Formats: sequence, structure tokens, C-alpha cells
Amino acid sequence: MRTAPTILHLDMDAFFASVEQASKPSLRGKAVVVGGLGPRGVVATASYEARVFGVHSAMPMGQARRLAPNAAYLVPRFPLYKSISERVMELLRALSPLVEPLSLDEAFVDLEAGGVAWDEPSARLAGIKLRADIRAVTGLTGSVGLAGSKMLAKIASEAAKPDGLVVIEPGTERAMLGPMSVRTLPGVGPATGDHLRRAGITTVEEIVEAGEDELVRLLGKAHGHGLYAMALARDDRPVVAERETKSVSVEDTYDVDIHDRTRVGLEVLRLAERCVRRLRGAGLSGRTIVLKVRRYDFSTLTRSETLRGPTDDPAVIREAAARLLDSVDTTGGVRLLGVGVSGLADYTQEDLFAQAAGERAVAEGPVEEHAAAAAEEQPSLAERRWPAGHDVRHTEFGHGWVQGSGLGRVTVRFETPDSEPGRVRTFRVDDPDLEAADPLPLVLRGPDGGGRVPGAGPQAVSSVPASLPKSWSGSGGGAATSRP
Repeated sequence: MRTAPTILHLDMDAFFASVEQASKPSLRGKAVVVGGLGPRGVVATASYEARVFGVHSAMPMGQARRLAPNAAYLVPRFPLYKSISERVMELLRALSPLVEPLSLDEAFVDLEAGGVAWDEPSARLAGIKLRADIRAVTGLTGSVGLAGSKMLAKIASEAAKPDGLVVIEPGTERAMLGPMSVRTLPGVGPATGDHLRRAGITTVEEIVEAGEDELVRLLGKAHGHGLYAMALARDDRPVVAERETKSVSVEDTYDVDIHDRTRVGLEVLRLAERCVRRLRGAGLSGRTIVLKVRRYDFSTLTRSETLRGPTDDPAVIREAAARLLDSVDTTGGVRLLGVGVSGLADYTQEDLFAQAAGERAVAEGPVEEHAAAAAEEQPSLAERRWPAGHDVRHTEFGHGWVQGSGLGRVTVRFETPDSEPGRVRTFRVDDPDLEAADPLPLVLRGPDGGGRVPGAGPQAVSSVPASLPKSWSGSGGGAATSRP
């Protein structure tokens, strides 16, 4: 672990929900839940206003609706989230060549490697500037943790939420970690936490008191040694700029269990096609084809087949996935299917293309049949093309977003990121004056090229909340935090 807090962890605040609130004035300050809206959908992100009601990510959407029935429930706009994430990552890479993205809204940065921080004051200034730059470029807020290791930096950013900055000074780590729950440490999930609790260990300090030998006895050699080291605030993991992709996969969860074996087969072929598109988009190929099946009783089966060499040929991957399905009993129904490719490489084995040539015509037919079957089973295109939260444009009323649709009608609220909360109007789903639209930018550019955040005033700077340990804020004053 370093002697200066130059490892930075950035976590954007309720990212998907915050993007939706920034783009929709009528939702600012309101409970917003983003995720799959079907019966088996799950919450991707909940705004802080929704979290007050107990809604959190990975929660079944049905449960979220019961807890917060008056929240706005929106379908994710992943292309928009990705484009904003790319802007944030650009800002991080301007600080250092060592940036380790963990997801669209989260990353580690080695500030020392970029030469922008070498001690506590310089690291704090870098964190303050980063948060201001993110606000100016995206209109959103992010929380920053600074520490001498990745583990502690992540703990600090969690303590900084929402919209704050926390520094853990070297020498204060043990005192800070001691009273915290064991669940604070990476790798301690519900199962491990319950196992430790039954042994009378509920805090990090109690892990240290139990000793390394006891941890190994309880959890096994690798986990026991690792957990004991983390409890002592030891974490020497470096920030890794590039993570090697180990697999490419796609999967779908179905609102209604699929019982028909032919339909299951067609779904597997469709997923194989999607997997190939993703594989080729990344410039990769792979040797091992993996099929994932979750059955009606929530039991999950995986089957795999390793080819002679790497391929990105759709016919080969479809055929392998179909063979794997032959070995799976789907009696009783299927609720989830997935197809993946692992053993990745950046080249293909030419003889596999020859192997697939004779099979291509046969393999492609069912995919077309599946498209026709899907069209018959799903609502009409007009019914399906208005997902809640997505952007539309009307020839008379301008830009808006879908509040909901059904029974041949679509309800639209007409507003933009820079407008006042807009009016709501309802149209037929096949109204020729209404069409899907691209999202509008969250930050407006003035004549001088500078950014202006819609609906945002100047940022305030205050001291770190009194509930946080003083040692976290650094000497000579509190951590810089801003409140919207």
C-alpha cells in the first residue's frame, strides 16, 4: 500500500437514473427506477429518492413497484449511458495512463502514474477538479474516494456518496476499518458474512482479533489469508489499464416460461447470432461454445463444447449451441437462455469455415422462421416501439419522451433538458406525426464553447458530513463535497 492517497476511485451517483433525471426536468427530485419493466425485470439503478423507499439495484421490478408505486419506471437507454461514460473515461485518461474501468460508471485511477498527485494535498486537488470537470462535461455528479490502495479508495467513494469526496489518510486505515461490518471488505458476500457471523465475527476488527489461522479454518486457505490481509488494510493490487476479455456472451430472461422445445431451439439460434455479432464487433474469435439454461425451478445448467480452433463463424457457433441444447432437458419450461464464447483469440481457424460451409444454408433457415414466429407472438411494431423513457419527436410539439403506452395509445411528455417541466399529451401509437428520436445532450454549449448544465446553479463547497470520521477528511479541513 502506498504512503500517499494517490489511488482514486470514481463512482458516478445513481448513474442511469441520474441521466434520466438530467434529461427530463419533470423527474428531477422525484423517485426514478431504471430497469426491465416486464414481470421478471430487475432494477438496474434507482435514484436516491427511490432508495428512500427501499428500492435498490438487482431487486425484482415487481418488488420495487410495491415499495415505490408512484415512482417513474423507465426502460434503459444504454447507447446514451455508454456515450456519457466515454466522456467520463476521457477525463480520467487525461489524468493518468493507468485507468481501470469496472463498469460504465465506475473506475480506478492511479494519479501518481499520471504525475498529477504525489501527496495528500495534490491528490485532493485532482479529485476536486475531476468532479468539477465531470459536472461541466456531463451535467452529472460523481463521488470520489482517495486512498493508498484500491480497496480503501472504493470504501472511501462509498462513504462520499452522494456527490462528495473523501480522503483516507495513510496511518488511519486500521482505526477506520475496525468498527466496520465484515461486509465492507471485498469478497464478503451474504454467504461468507453469515458464516463469519455464526462464528461471532461481525466487524473488521473482530476478524483481526480472530487471527489468520482461525480465518483459514473457517473459510479455507486462499479466502482466509486474503480476508485477513484486507482486515489489516493490506492491498497491493495495482491499477490495471487493460483487462483481458475472457468471454463474450448474451442471454435473455423470458416473461413467460418457454415450454415448446422448438421455440427453445429457435431462441438458442437467435442468441448465437447475437453472440457472434458481439464477438465480431470486438474483433475476437473463440474455441469454446457455452450454453446456459435456467429452468422453471430456477436450477441453472451450463454445457460447453471446445472446437479444434477459434472461430467467429455464425454457422459453426449456431450448430455447436444446438448440439449442446440436445443434452439439456427442458421439460417443465425455460425462463432464461444464454449463449457464450470463451477461449478467445484475435484470429480464426480457416478450416472451420470450410467445415461450416455445407451447414450454413440449413442453419440459417430456422433463424428466419424464428423471426416470423416472434412477430406473430409479440404485439405489433406500433405497440412495441414506444418503450417508457425513450425519446420521441412530434412534428407539432417537438421533442419529448414516452411516459407509457398500451391499448393503442402512447403518452408523451414534451420537454428537453433545458426546459421547464413539459405538458403531457396522448396519441395513437401509429400517429404519423410521432417518431422515435435521438437523445438530446445533457450539457448545452455556449458561443464560447463552454458548457452549461441545464437547471443547475453554481456548485457549493462544504465540509465532510459530521457522521464521517474526521481522519477521512484529511488534515487542515474537511473533504470537499458539493450538494446539488
